[in-house]
Amino acid sequence: MASGPKVEMCKNRAMSRDRRRQQALSSRRHRVVVLALDGVIPFELGIPSRIFGARLGESQETLYDVVTCAAVPGRVDTDIDVPLVVERGPEELATADTVVVPATHRQLPELTEGVLSDTVAETFAHLRPGTRVISICTASFIVAATGMLDGRRATTHWMHAARFQRLYPKVRVDPDVLFVDEGDVLTSAGVAAGLDLCLHVVRRDHGVTVANRIARQCVVPPWRDGGQAQYVEHLVREPAAPTTAAARAWALERLGDSLSLADLAEHAGMSVRSFTRRFRAEMGTSPGQWLTSQRVELARQLLEGTDLPVDSIARRAGFGTAASLRQHLGATLGVAPATYRRTFRPVVR
Repeated sequence: MASGPKVEMCKNRAMSRDRRRQQALSSRRHRVVVLALDGVIPFELGIPSRIFGARLGESQETLYDVVTCAAVPGRVDTDIDVPLVVERGPEELATADTVVVPATHRQLPELTEGVLSDTVAETFAHLRPGTRVISICTASFIVAATGMLDGRRATTHWMHAARFQRLYPKVRVDPDVLFVDEGDVLTSAGVAAGLDLCLHVVRRDHGVTVANRIARQCVVPPWRDGGQAQYVEHLVREPAAPTTAAARAWALERLGDSLSLADLAEHAGMSVRSFTRRFRAEMGTSPGQWLTSQRVELARQLLEGTDLPVDSIARRAGFGTAASLRQHLGATLGVAPATYRRTFRPVVR
């Protein structure tokens, strides 16, 4: 066996290469790899590039590097009459900080039988430990088949939630939300909820201000109220039915004021009982819970985007006192206002 100075020199060179590789990884931009499986839905395939690849500011900089790969490089069929040609293969997943899996309409065993196919298993084997994984719509079935969602909350399109729970009983399926953030694994509801989830990830990574800027570029709301309940067929209202939209818009302009349920109902021209029932049907939550969530969201924006004292933010957001703000922020996010501000203040680039 070889030994001595030459072996030490080789070891030192190898260590130097490893250090350079680690430095390159730490200095580069966050890399998002989108996995296009056969039968992919083009709309959902395009969401990650549109959100994470958004160009910001006068210098048109991007915050993420976004690439697309396939389980097998080459032709990838879609659910429309236009196929794709994807040049990158599954080895790209080994370079990813975040992997996004859009939904597919192909009858894969992950979606029909709750079984992990060899192709998906071999593809996901390239993932590095700690890689963040995001699924859009029914791609949650594919992520669940790998076992990554066992014992965790997840969501999917409301039309497929019952089947999702039946095929993957170890997953705690929540059919009422637009997305679920479990830290390193995130799942979204159907189609456009992929926009909500990707904007949430940007908000988590870079703060409210950046996420709002991207949302404006895409002409979509930076945050949608309620959950999937508002889209389930039996809850869709007739066009002539009264709506709570005007009252919600009115309240959003007055979050710092003392707003009662009676105030909201009066502005909507309904009784309190009718307003409460209609509000829950439209938004999937109660007026009080919605109002609190909007105030928390405003407080988050002010904590991230201003230098206002916590007392002032509490008053502007309608909580009245810093103690009340701490209580609600702690209950919702699990952190105090000062801690949140230190963690999520937007990065200056």
